[in-house]
Amino acid sequence: MKKTLAVAALMSVAFVGAAQARDQIRIVGSSTVFPFATAVAEEFGKTTSFKTPVIESTGSGGGLKLFCAGVGEQHPDITNASRRIKKSEVETCAKNGISEITEVKVGYDGIVLSNSKDAPRLDLTKEQIFLALAKTVPSKDGKSLIDNPYSTWAEIDPSLPDVKIEVLGPPPTSGTRDAFTELVLEEACDSFEAIKAIKDNKDQHGAVCKGVREDGAYVEAGENDNLIVQKLEANHDAFGIFGFSFLDQNGDKLQGSLIAGVEPTFEAISAGDYPVSRSLYFYVKNAHVGTIPGIKEYLTEFTSDKAFGDEGYLADRGLIPMDAAEREAVRNAALNLAPLSM
Repeated sequence: MKKTLAVAALMSVAFVGAAQARDQIRIVGSSTVFPFATAVAEEFGKTTSFKTPVIESTGSGGGLKLFCAGVGEQHPDITNASRRIKKSEVETCAKNGISEITEVKVGYDGIVLSNSKDAPRLDLTKEQIFLALAKTVPSKDGKSLIDNPYSTWAEIDPSLPDVKIEVLGPPPTSGTRDAFTELVLEEACDSFEAIKAIKDNKDQHGAVCKGVREDGAYVEAGENDNLIVQKLEANHDAFGIFGFSFLDQNGDKLQGSLIAGVEPTFEAISAGDYPVSRSLYFYVKNAHVGTIPGIKEYLTEFTSDKAFGDEGYLADRGLIPMDAAEREAVRNAALNLAPLSM
């Protein structure tokens, strides 16, 4: 423990001396939070004396890996995440001298399964999505588990289109992938008796409930959600998985599938009616505050009502705002650099 504290202290001292090499906030992380953070960064650059922050879209997992690598000007100050930080990531941060982190909740988002407006709009259950995308599924008689045999949507349910299953989605480093796995695949898997029967075998059960097929039906399309949008325009049989904000910004070309009869709309997500919704976050490295210029001022801009409020400019970009009381609590915690509590 003493050794870890000594290393952290040395890193902090070295950081204070080296930090003058960087006078611009560096942000990494989630591709879903990226457009919101970019909007805030641009406004921050225009309305303050600080430089516009540099933001990289690395995915939630990739961003947290970079963020937790250490203290110092060579490491990012903030990381965006479309899922909550994991305990293992907090432990990695601590091992690398990052003992104080502030969590800032941005708002809410829905995950959509979207396709071209020139194709039929689907109304799917979570179970149908599981059968389309899971690596291992129950056999037709429901008595055993087999490699996914479904090649078309109609093979899953005759009422669905007789077209090839092709879904473009995020890689394992993405928070959207984590959230989609948890909110859709894991929730659906135990509705099948053959999967419920292996629940006592945690390793096998986890592998079946989280495993995504690797035979070409699911295509990892990287962290660039705009690229998925472009591919859906070109291939009307394909579907894409991404955050609601990308559907909202491309509503003239794309449509969101209904999930359990509910359309992914701003109102449905805000009300909690749309069944595939999640919270969005960013994390601040407190050791960098006061050394890298402008971090507290960036937090002030992001948590202002003009940004993440009901009528804020982030809502215009598809963010689902928190209610006023939750926003106030988040704002106070952010501006006081409240330490992360798991």
